[in-house]
Amino acid sequence: MKTIPTAIGGCHRFQLERLRDDRGHFVAVFDREVIRAIDPGFEVHRINRSFSSRRGTIRGVYFRRPPMDEDKLVQCLRGTIFDVCVDLRPHSRSYLRWVGAELSAENEELILVPRGCGHAFQTLSEDCVVEYVVTRSYSPSHEGGVRWDDPAIAIEWPLPCTMTSPRDATWPLLERARP
Repeated sequence: MKTIPTAIGGCHRFQLERLRDDRGHFVAVFDREVIRAIDPGFEVHRINRSFSSRRGTIRGVYFRRPPMDEDKLVQCLRGTIFDVCVDLRPHSRSYLRWVGAELSAENEELILVPRGCGHAFQTLSEDCVVEYVVTRSYSPSHEGGVRWDDPAIAIEWPLPCTMTSPRDATWPLLERARP
């Protein structure tokens, strides 16, 4: 795994190294020691998977409140997405900044979204499958979000939003949603 830091502390992209032969290729998708060099407390509690059928769909921006805040390692298994990490940590030097990366089944890249940051993505193709490896058990009472189109963050989505959930469309604007 090649580690690529981003402008947000704790948020990294990972490029997987393919070992090729006549049969195809092999990749190591998860290496605990590589992840723990960045986040020593990273411990897998759940693996979630989402499916989005429509191009332009936006999911997020989600976060978890302490003590159930979580780190999230994200990979697109089918299709292509624009994945976004938003720094929602008020004392961070990159507070309210976001970084985006194209994740696809083809490039097999991953992104690590650290606790205290929000996560969202937009599908750039139809029939996308996204997998999330997370470090906490699910706790609905600690769940939070901000709107995908919040002007305080101003994410530059590659496509117009074609679909989102009613919940995602009604998350509060940032000033009322503090993690």
